[in-house]
Amino acid sequence: MSKRPASPSNSQALAKRARGTTPPSNQIAISVPANTREQALVRTVKRTSGLESPIVALNGGHTGEILSARFDPTGQNIAACSTDCSVSLWRTYAPSNNYGQLPHIHKTAITDLQWSLNSPILYTASADKTIIMSDLTTGERVKRLRGHGGIINTIARTAAGASGIELLATASDDGTVKIWEGGSEGTRYNVADWSIGCPATAVCWGPDGNSVYIGALDNLIHVYDLRKGEQVAVLGGHTDTPTSLSLSPDGSYILSPSLSSQTIIHDIRPFSPLPTRVFKVLQGAPAGFENALLRGAWSRSDGGSRVAVGGADRTVTVWDVETTKIQYKLPGHKGTVTCVDFHPKEPIILTGSKDTTLLLGELEESA
Repeated sequence: MSKRPASPSNSQALAKRARGTTPPSNQIAISVPANTREQALVRTVKRTSGLESPIVALNGGHTGEILSARFDPTGQNIAACSTDCSVSLWRTYAPSNNYGQLPHIHKTAITDLQWSLNSPILYTASADKTIIMSDLTTGERVKRLRGHGGIINTIARTAAGASGIELLATASDDGTVKIWEGGSEGTRYNVADWSIGCPATAVCWGPDGNSVYIGALDNLIHVYDLRKGEQVAVLGGHTDTPTSLSLSPDGSYILSPSLSSQTIIHDIRPFSPLPTRVFKVLQGAPAGFENALLRGAWSRSDGGSRVAVGGADRTVTVWDVETTKIQYKLPGHKGTVTCVDFHPKEPIILTGSKDTTLLLGELEESA
């Protein structure tokens, strides 16, 4: 009786790979292991940005929760601030390294930051009730601004009028919003001061540089005119405190997440056809129970067709503005995602989290 020859096992089977063309440099080749009956599959994923890989993790810059992170106006650099009282500086593109650190520039947590529009200055706001201007070419402090009597929750900047003077707006738990001159030549004293009557949690400038939008604990968005020095309008719709405000790239809309887990887009055009000015209502980004001031953002490389907000579910929700449908639920963080920003020129999203890390993610181009 002859012994039947053993059939080759799967681990020993060889599949001849068909000769193919090399994928273009802007694509990734993904190979799928073959079995004895199926030929290996190779598919390509089209790249849409200049990132080294579709997802880039930026670790090791902080030991505390990240509260704000933003691209600079060119998109080449990133700044992030944390409860560890420091600011980290990163390269967006390879090698995406942490090339600079501003340690302990404030006495307590740094709540928000902004890049200057026309100088190498970084503005930071803190729970120590002060604003600091830092020169990024030397790493030294240029100026410290005092005036608030409570935690400063957020800071916004704009270039006002034909002169291009940079103005800052800060919102505080002391119930006030103060306007300051930016740059190294500006005065150390605020040039305007408005009392909201309750803690102010969010602020952003209008498209003309004369109007200021202020989110507050009364669930309203107050609109102040810098020239008149008074409140000129109020935007409603929220059932809980707005956590941040962001102006659309075309200056027509304001994005405002809230502690109710509802995100509203208001129409701020002078002649809006909407009586309530509520343009869209977005659901899907849970605020959680930590009362964190989650920061949303508009996409900029496509003119603002998408918005994004982080959530307590450790993901980032990205919506299509026109349809209000969720395009992405981006995972990767191990804690609440506190801040989001979009690259000014490419479909890249930046996220920061309470897990002390930053992530860069490449999105598909808008249709």
